[in-house]
Amino acid sequence: MDFPELTEEEEIRDIFFGIINRFIGFYTRDSQKYSKNDTANEYPFVPFDTRQLFDQLRFTAKYLKENAQQQTPFTLLDIGCGIGNVMLFAEQMEFDVFGFEKDEYPLQIARKLMGGDRAIQGDLWQYDDYARFDVVYYFRPLANGDDERRFERMIEDKLRPGAILIANRKMSEDIFTDPRFEKLSDELPVWRKIAA
Repeated sequence: MDFPELTEEEEIRDIFFGIINRFIGFYTRDSQKYSKNDTANEYPFVPFDTRQLFDQLRFTAKYLKENAQQQTPFTLLDIGCGIGNVMLFAEQMEFDVFGFEKDEYPLQIARKLMGGDRAIQGDLWQYDDYARFDVVYYFRPLANGDDERRFERMIEDKLRPGAILIANRKMSEDIFTDPRFEKLSDELPVWRKIAA
């Protein structure tokens, strides 16, 4: 089977993502080994594919710059920020980033990368400031289906109109018929809340 040749830019991008993935993989193994999460219901840190993450954040940044009524920087919250890899990508795309993580070991790494004022310890059920962010990001934090669907509904209810949700590996499909939301991309799990 013949594979199409990559452009030089694609080859360089693949090299950079390969390097990034090696570093993330190193911290992922330790994060999972030292996790204090109840893995019957909460996932230990599992990184999302960096290429997909890059595309989602780049799409969202471009959308906001072209359509938002405010000036940058736009705020982004990473729910269950793990080691801070999403925050690091988002910061490079000029987002004003924040994250919280329940698990102690990955949170220590996120704080070293991003600072203690950017990465805080918190529980997704008790955090109460979701509405202040322009973008809320998550990668399915809960293993239990009922709890994950309840979490997703809670986030969708608490987002403010105009905010964008990047929701990876959703379990509930209710958002597709929810008139408060519009899907911004056919390929990416990115929605905008258009009404309260």
